[in-house]
Amino acid sequence: MEKLINQPGLLLRPNGELAVRGWSPQPLLDSNLEYVNFYKLKFLQPLRMKRWDYYGLTTKTHYFSFTVSNIGYLGMVFAYVIDFENKVMHEETLALPFAAGVKIARNSTDGVTEYQNKNVTLRFTTANDQRKLSIAWQNFHQNKDLNAELELSLPIEHESMNLVIPIETRRFYFNRKINCLPAQGWVEYLGQKYEITPDTALGNLDWGRGVWAYDSFWVWASASGFTTDQQTIGLNMGYGFGDTSAASENAFILNGKIHKIRKLEFHYNPKDFMLPWSMESEDQRLKLTFTPFLDRPAKTDIKILYSEVHQMFGKYSGTLITDEGKTIEIQDLIGFAEEHHARW
Repeated sequence: MEKLINQPGLLLRPNGELAVRGWSPQPLLDSNLEYVNFYKLKFLQPLRMKRWDYYGLTTKTHYFSFTVSNIGYLGMVFAYVIDFENKVMHEETLALPFAAGVKIARNSTDGVTEYQNKNVTLRFTTANDQRKLSIAWQNFHQNKDLNAELELSLPIEHESMNLVIPIETRRFYFNRKINCLPAQGWVEYLGQKYEITPDTALGNLDWGRGVWAYDSFWVWASASGFTTDQQTIGLNMGYGFGDTSAASENAFILNGKIHKIRKLEFHYNPKDFMLPWSMESEDQRLKLTFTPFLDRPAKTDIKILYSEVHQMFGKYSGTLITDEGKTIEIQDLIGFAEEHHARW
């Protein structure tokens, strides 16, 4: 049985052990990473901690993504744009030794995460039920800037996937994934200004904190969109590293309410990611086919540090069954699924 966390508290005990493990539909734990304790040489510990805020925005025509991260020895700041119609993408990345200039908020519920230099500004501000994204990236693509001012709404009753799982001894993964955030504002890309309205555009957040094993692997699948009758529908599924006996991250989110899915099987061809994928739960409450139309590869290989991800963008179709037993039909819902290998 998956463990439901239902009381607020600290993530870590003073000795560095997890105080609790499991999942919750609302954020309840304080990310007290100052209690991390897994190396005798304490000054090395910050180099092994990983922290990131990854925002995505799905519109009818594009997927826009912005990330600020501190993975210990590096800060990774990047943005990318997926053009659905033309099936092309563009991405720019800054790798910052020892995360110089990167600021990361303590918790997912408030604070500021940002990076700024003379050419690039990414600022994520969270307060009350609003998340404001301010983006300015000069000469992002074809000598044109990428700019955005966005507000993502998160009413208190809107549920999210909050997960705490152990990874080996005193290592852990603390994560919040939010789907289907109503979005308002604008994005300027390749000289065109796109007006963003909540009836056509939804945001998502992957908020991660933790200490990973050096050699890691995971699969993650996600989507934020609308059903044919204009209900909001989000998908969040994954597996890989860590001990998921207390909880998995598998769920779908209908009109802001989590419907938890437990054991889930992924089927895909790692030698050809463009072939269709399938996801099916043991209890048959989730049966989906994912058909990719674009591969977003990203690879870093400097021997001791290695990362390779294939983030596939495509369309989900199939059925979901709610906690109440109602069947939801999914047809051509745009989202992504990825496989990631890392030595970090």
